[in-house]
Amino acid sequence: MKLKILAVGAKAPKWVQAGFDAFTKRMPTSLKIELIEISPSKHARDPQRFISEEGGRILAKVKDQDWVIALDERGKAYTSNELAQRIEAWQMQGRDVIFTIGGSDGLADEVKTRANETMALSALTLPHHLVKVVLAEALYRAWSISTGHPYHRA
Repeated sequence: MKLKILAVGAKAPKWVQAGFDAFTKRMPTSLKIELIEISPSKHARDPQRFISEEGGRILAKVKDQDWVIALDERGKAYTSNELAQRIEAWQMQGRDVIFTIGGSDGLADEVKTRANETMALSALTLPHHLVKVVLAEALYRAWSISTGHPYHRA
């Protein structure tokens, strides 16, 4: 199983990349996190058209057998322990898990429709670059819970 993050956005600032790398480098080789950046559309008078174009670029990277999770503040919020249980369940499915992060105008409805589930990292609206770091940390913490690693102290 692979964990993939499909994120709309231009190249992240160095501090974002450093934060993301700090957590992804700690993941075991059997559960690596791969970031695939999707180029954002240029903003104009019709943001819905551009969100849809970004959604098309996301869906082009998704395979039929992938388990897709749309990240959205209106999605299901998990505790760290619940996310650890979800990772264990995903591993049992044997499918790649794809997390989708929309651009600055949000995630396309087409991606939300394709998603197998919708997950919230926070009730707050977070900048899409920051979501990468928060998600990487949450996945690392969930893995550490599953394996009894001392990173998570509850």
